[in-house]
Amino acid sequence: MTNSYLEVKEEVSKALHEHQPVVALESTIITHGMPYPKNVEVALNVEKIIREKGVIPVTIAVINGKMKVGLSADEIEFMAKSKNILKASRMDLPVIVAKKLNAATTVAGTMIISNLAGIRVFVTGGIGGVHRNAQQTFDISADLQELSKTNVAVISAGPKAILDLNLTKEYLETFGVPVLGFKTEELPCFYSRNSGVNLPYKIENARQAAQIMKAKWDLDLKGGLIIANPIPEEYSMDTKIIEEIIEKAISEAEKQNIKGKELTPFLLSKIKDLTKGESLEANIELVYNNARLGADIAIEYSKLINQLKE
Repeated sequence: MTNSYLEVKEEVSKALHEHQPVVALESTIITHGMPYPKNVEVALNVEKIIREKGVIPVTIAVINGKMKVGLSADEIEFMAKSKNILKASRMDLPVIVAKKLNAATTVAGTMIISNLAGIRVFVTGGIGGVHRNAQQTFDISADLQELSKTNVAVISAGPKAILDLNLTKEYLETFGVPVLGFKTEELPCFYSRNSGVNLPYKIENARQAAQIMKAKWDLDLKGGLIIANPIPEEYSMDTKIIEEIIEKAISEAEKQNIKGKELTPFLLSKIKDLTKGESLEANIELVYNNARLGADIAIEYSKLINQLKE
């Protein structure tokens, strides 16, 4: 699809044209998720993990109003070091593009740009969702609505642990978004493998994920799906301890009246401080784990699509 607002890296364009496996990556993890230079190191490592599996990694961002589908190493460095980079979700993209601004893409923003480019597999750390006390604040991430309307599969370690997991699961069910537990019947919650929230569907391998993706879109059931991939056991944090820390972080955010787009970065930073950096290491390892699975799913999905064209 030709779109004057998109700038697709040459190797990405070639891979998509030839129906090779590609995996999209968001950029808020670079700009708002980790400190410099750790953010650059992790971004490049994620791309390396995917590339080593024979898959093209596609980090997505908006630079000078252009929706970049694939960043160079210099562009990743620019995003990592620049101050006041915006966060682009659905409501922000037209403004940021028209005003030629710089922005990292959220889960929703990355899904939109991936879909415009024809990328069907997207790897992230954790998705946004229904915030705690949303019945008073109405604070619900745009990621959930995007999952209900945009045809991209999202591999994540579940919703971020700062959220209300039960309400997030209910919201996704209401809007028809399949949540598939990868080798688990329990919704993983970012830093921890266990949440106590059961999932209706479990898959055992990347092939099954690809088959479900294809079946969903063949049936013209619009919207994405989530492959919930638990953090590796050796990096999983104690659920009770992390919950106590999250409560402290939320209490601090309330005292400082931090809301909206600033809330999640504030909470993640506070949790990192309270865990003495352990949560940051867990975050990094779960992203690497998701990248490996995402690459495998992209390979399997590519095989299914290419079989149709033979």
